[in-house]
Amino acid sequence: MAKTQENPAKLVPVEKDGETPQEQKMTIYEYEEKYVRRQNVRGARFLIGLLAGVIGVFMGWCLFSFTMQLYNLHPYAGYAAAVVSVLIFVFVYIVPLVRILRSDYFITNVNAAHAGKAKRHNRRVRRSIAEKMVEFNNSVAGVGWYDDKLVGDLAKALRTNDDASIKLTLTALYKGKVKKTAKDIIFKCSLKSAAYSAVSQSSRTDALLVAVVNLQMIKDIVFLYGFRPSDTKLVKIFWSVVRNSLTAFGLGSLRIGNAVVKTMGDAARGIPFLGSAISALVDSSIQGLTNGTLTAVIGYQTIRYLNKEYRLQNILDGVEITETQEELAEACEEIKDELKRRPARAPVGA
Repeated sequence: MAKTQENPAKLVPVEKDGETPQEQKMTIYEYEEKYVRRQNVRGARFLIGLLAGVIGVFMGWCLFSFTMQLYNLHPYAGYAAAVVSVLIFVFVYIVPLVRILRSDYFITNVNAAHAGKAKRHNRRVRRSIAEKMVEFNNSVAGVGWYDDKLVGDLAKALRTNDDASIKLTLTALYKGKVKKTAKDIIFKCSLKSAAYSAVSQSSRTDALLVAVVNLQMIKDIVFLYGFRPSDTKLVKIFWSVVRNSLTAFGLGSLRIGNAVVKTMGDAARGIPFLGSAISALVDSSIQGLTNGTLTAVIGYQTIRYLNKEYRLQNILDGVEITETQEELAEACEEIKDELKRRPARAPVGA
């Protein structure tokens, strides 16, 4: 009689109704190995203050130069310009800077010792972002920064204290309407920077306007997202603002169109003043294009950092931090067995 070969039985996990096998969560040690990098937080905060001071001094010097020019024309004009310069400095530098620095930010570069505290902090930041979006959408009509339906879902999640729904809805907003609105802000600010540079014929004016537009754009993007980049990322953004301002100042100080004019041919040479006119137009167009492009670079750099840190805090929120009860019980049993195997220590003084 031939023997029939039976297939070995396969162990299949039994699923209850409505349940799926639970996916294994990333541990905090895996997260730390994959995403955490060594950063000098104190150094970053010092550099933020230093770069912000450099931007402020540069803008103040530009405004002071304008004031002195008017004062040389007439003292009263200089006094009026001084008052206007102070107001401009406060509203275009102090106010945006304070709003940027006082905004919340996610903590994502953490180790196992601080992961739990970071997760609780990030949960509070998510709730604060949701509250700001709901309040802004209800109080300001016609702006269209956010999706009305998703903001309604946020309001419902806030009322029910549903943190999971808040996180999912914010993710949908950032991938949808917020992303589109951020690109619109960058496009408008880049056009402003290009147009101002094309109209201005002063290197100081170019540098001042570029710094003002860049700071305003960063403030608007941070307000749109509801949080700012971390300190280390903010250092890179502020350095880009300084670099853009210095670049605008350097472009305004050079006659970069002259080399182009020389290649225009004999026709331009035979017409009086045409060469200088073409030179001015080429200078302005190249300055405007360069400053507009640099402004767009800062804008996309900002939203890239924001999206990356929001994604990391989402990952960190799902990380397994504490050991399971079964692992803790096993560890306790191992310690107990090890103590039983060791000889008892003789009493002191025996």
